[in-house]
Amino acid sequence: MSSKQSPSYPDFREELASLPLFDHHCHGVVPKDLSRADFEAMISESSRPAPEGLTCFDSQLGFQVLAKCAPILGAQPWCSPEEYLGQRRQLGAAEANSRLLRASQLTDLGVDTGFSPDVITPADELGRISGATPHEVVRLEYLAEQVAQEFQSPGAPQETDGALARKFLDALAVRLSDALRGAIGVKSIAAYRIGLDFEAARPATGEVLESAQYFLRGTAPLRLADPVLIRHLLWLAIDAGQVIQLHIGYGDDDVDLHRCNPLLLTELFRLSRDTGARFTLLHCYPYHREAGYLAHVFEHVYFDVGLAINYTGSRSDAVIAESLELAPFGKILFSTDAFGLAELYYLGAELYRDGLAQALAEFHDFHGWPKEQCLRVARMISYDNAARLYGTN
Repeated sequence: MSSKQSPSYPDFREELASLPLFDHHCHGVVPKDLSRADFEAMISESSRPAPEGLTCFDSQLGFQVLAKCAPILGAQPWCSPEEYLGQRRQLGAAEANSRLLRASQLTDLGVDTGFSPDVITPADELGRISGATPHEVVRLEYLAEQVAQEFQSPGAPQETDGALARKFLDALAVRLSDALRGAIGVKSIAAYRIGLDFEAARPATGEVLESAQYFLRGTAPLRLADPVLIRHLLWLAIDAGQVIQLHIGYGDDDVDLHRCNPLLLTELFRLSRDTGARFTLLHCYPYHREAGYLAHVFEHVYFDVGLAINYTGSRSDAVIAESLELAPFGKILFSTDAFGLAELYYLGAELYRDGLAQALAEFHDFHGWPKEQCLRVARMISYDNAARLYGTN
């Protein structure tokens, strides 16, 4: 029987709507009006537009936008894409963003500030629009690129490659330490840049120095894709006892999905035990069951199924239910991974509440879980786990 048919589903859905919700991994929204092409690009993970005669609205995510977001903006559910975007433009980006973000009813945001910061709102502005409390997450690769570019500027010191590389590495360590004073954790996109099949051990000092020299010889804009330097960054964060967010699985066409299985990180998790560092595996689909296993066997590993919730749409309830199979409930987190569109915040929150309510209703009605235990699990995943992990409570 579908959990949507469970008698207690409406009660659980109502209870979930009243719980605080901590979106522990997200990005800012675009503050300007969008063309249809720009909007469609943000409801697809492809770097290319839909083929001629097709539209990204004809997808699980596109249908959810038309069904669920349209009423928030004053349009009819299941209106046409033209009608939806017309209503969005009539309201203006500021009003549309405000309506959708406020309707999401989020209480806390873990904001990755290192991806396209020039086109989306910063963390404090996102917090103001949404009414949620923002917390910065430092993107490691972006930070390293910013520091390296300073060493390539016209006023940068002119020294031998080795001396310059040492100064760069020292400056990088200082900059990271400074950034962490105002952040709740770090994020790495190693999955995109080098895949997750990298050597887990801490790189030797000589290796790091050599890689830094090579990196600094690159031409602007610098893009960090050196396995040794990315490992060095991860170990800096491990040594600092940080919460380290890692992209896992599903993403755009810049990622090699077969190299994004979190099981490839098993040795890193073994080596980082008892360091104080904790890892959060982001998105994870289609490897969310593997992520659940890792969260089960490693005390410092957590995970979510953010991003996948939006893109699986009407089937997101199955993904959410599968995320509850192996992992301890205290190790599961919530995120939207929303970027650019406020619609992605609203849908991520609503589909999560729908899917978790469905799973818990089934556990209650057909497996005898007490209602108070179901609600305790719901609060853990919605808010308590993230607040405890990031130390914000």
